[in-house]
Amino acid sequence: MFKKVSVLGIAACLMLGTVPASYAADELSGVRPERNKAEWQLVKHDATRNIKTYIREGDAKRINFKVDAIIEGSLDAVARVHFDIDRIKSWYWETMDSRLLKKVSSTEYYYYMQYNAPVTMPDRDAVLHAVVEPYSAKKGYMQLSIKAVPDYLPAQGNFVRVQEQDMIVKMTPLAKDKVRIEAEGFVDPGGIAPTWAMNFVQRNAPYSTMLGLQRQVNMAAHNGTLGEPSPFTYME
Repeated sequence: MFKKVSVLGIAACLMLGTVPASYAADELSGVRPERNKAEWQLVKHDATRNIKTYIREGDAKRINFKVDAIIEGSLDAVARVHFDIDRIKSWYWETMDSRLLKKVSSTEYYYYMQYNAPVTMPDRDAVLHAVVEPYSAKKGYMQLSIKAVPDYLPAQGNFVRVQEQDMIVKMTPLAKDKVRIEAEGFVDPGGIAPTWAMNFVQRNAPYSTMLGLQRQVNMAAHNGTLGEPSPFTYME
C-alpha cells in the first residue's frame, strides 16, 4: 500500500513539475502585491535605539536614503557635533578626513570629506556646501541643507569626486534632552560603482551614522566641548 501511494505521489510531483514557468509566474503575480519603487522601503528598525532607516530605488547612479531617529541629547549638543567639522570623521560612516574649507557666515560654510569606499573601489571625496536654518520657537526645528559642489576644489590625489549629494537634515527638539533627526537625500558617488557596493552603502551607512552621532553627542557632553562657543548659529 505504502509503495503504491509513494509511486502515485512521485508521479503527481513530476506532473506538477511540467507546469509552464510562465503560468506559475502569472499565478504568483496575483498573490504578491507589486512594490512601488518610488516609495520608501523600511530596511532597519532599531526600536531600542529609536532608529529607522529607509531606502528607495532610483536610477543606477544614485544612492537614496532616509532616516528617522531620536538622539539622546540637547539640540545644542546635536547641532555642535554637526558643526565640529574636523571631528566628523570620528563618527560619520567610513570617513577618513573632514575639514572646514571656508566659513561664509554664521549660517553658511563649505567643507571637505574623504570616504573609505567598499573593497575593490577607489576611495571617494566630496566638497560640500552647508546652509543652516536656525531653530525658532515659531518654526520648532533647525534645518541643515547640504549640497555637493564638486568643482569648488581641484581633484585630490586618486580620490574619485562625489558628483552629486543633496541632503536635508531636520532637527526637532522633543524635550530637554531628546532631538528627532529626520534626514533625507541622495548621493551620486561618481566614477564606476557596482550595484552590490551601492546597495551595501545604502543599507548600512545611514544606520551606522546615527549610531556614531549618538556616540559623539555622548562624548561631547562628557568632555566639556559643549561649553565652547559654537562656530555657527543654530538658534535665533
